[in-house]
Amino acid sequence: MEKTQREHLGSRLGFILLSAGCAIGCGNVWKFPWLTGQNGGGGFVLVYILCLLILGLPAMTMEFAIGRASQASPVKMYQKLQKPNHKWHYHGFLAFFGNIALMAFYTVVTGWMVYYFYKFLVGENEALGFVSMITNPTVNVVFHAIVVFLGFFILSFNLQTGLEKVTKYMMMLLFLLMIALAINSFTLPGAAEGLKFYLVPDFSKINVQVIVAAMNQAFFSLSIGIGAMAIFGSYIGKERTLLGESVNIICLDTFVAITAGLIIFPACFTYDVEVGAGPSLLFDTMVSVFNNMTGGRFWGSIFFLFMVFAAFSTVLAVFENILACVRELTGWSRKKGALVCAILIFGLGTTTALGYSVFKFQPFAEGSAWLDFWDFIVSTNLLPLGAFIFTVFSCSKKFGWGWENMKAEANAGEGLKIKDWMKPIFTYIVPAIVLILYIYGLATFAWK
Repeated sequence: MEKTQREHLGSRLGFILLSAGCAIGCGNVWKFPWLTGQNGGGGFVLVYILCLLILGLPAMTMEFAIGRASQASPVKMYQKLQKPNHKWHYHGFLAFFGNIALMAFYTVVTGWMVYYFYKFLVGENEALGFVSMITNPTVNVVFHAIVVFLGFFILSFNLQTGLEKVTKYMMMLLFLLMIALAINSFTLPGAAEGLKFYLVPDFSKINVQVIVAAMNQAFFSLSIGIGAMAIFGSYIGKERTLLGESVNIICLDTFVAITAGLIIFPACFTYDVEVGAGPSLLFDTMVSVFNNMTGGRFWGSIFFLFMVFAAFSTVLAVFENILACVRELTGWSRKKGALVCAILIFGLGTTTALGYSVFKFQPFAEGSAWLDFWDFIVSTNLLPLGAFIFTVFSCSKKFGWGWENMKAEANAGEGLKIKDWMKPIFTYIVPAIVLILYIYGLATFAWK
């Protein structure tokens, strides 16, 4: 067994951009817009932001604290902090599985983004179609493979010269592309109507289902609950407080999600296309928009390059979590671990890649597939359950790590600090709301 030495990030900016990159992804630029369209627009956006502040911010702070205090990946962090004979570490392995299950479909969706970018770049965008793409096994497997093996190739280098360096450049380009696309959307004739739907809440459309959808989206977007944030907490020092850093990351994450809507909804209303189209919103609706827009090939190429950067930032971050877990369990080097992980993730992801063609599987309603199965495992179950477990472990003095320990770790350094008046929010309100909404969401899903 090869001995591994714990690596650390080279800068605070690297930590913020890596953590934000983990949060910023398909959840912001693909899932958030179509969920907003299906859940009534501005009301869903308002509830989503409230979920980020009330639930996401405390949960992210606690997950970072566990990671920084333990200096370990999810499979080892509980052993460093839990009391003797306690069994919290079982969740560490469940979190490890959650990262793998997430990548079982996320890498395929990222491959779709790469494929669409390529088609726009070479001028073959007129013939694009979501159904024809997902039922083409060659396209799905090839672009899934490109994402997986390129991602783990980057991670085969050390933390600072591989993941940190690539993510810094990619995130900065992402922000520039996003701002350019948003400015272009504001010039469209239907921009005012689209922005009204998107930003002005219709309170009559807010119900329990919308709240549950917003909560699940908040956890999915922030990657909270499966240790994806804990690993980056373990890579940083104690110069800055974790509540303050969490605020910075959530602000960046929310900025990208909101801006994605600012890009998409003015275009939808300008060209009179369906805003509630669901998962095909980007792959059919937006392609139709760009194909009818002056300079559409250029703007379509820029749009899907933005999508690629957003999705790939999460892929790299979650791959790092998986690789860190594997290396701590085996003692392998980065290169060996990256190769083995790439092969395993590629193999598991082929269930989704071939799930609409040669390997069909309908776990739920007619038309569902492997993607829906993996998404159900992660989004509906492991993320909210994991957030609940992290909060109980962090704040329970009798059964877990304890409020005072968590607060001391989170408050180490300069920046925004947790106050004692926040204890009821962290200890009782967050886990209670998460658990109630999780049970309700699960029951509602079962009754469909």
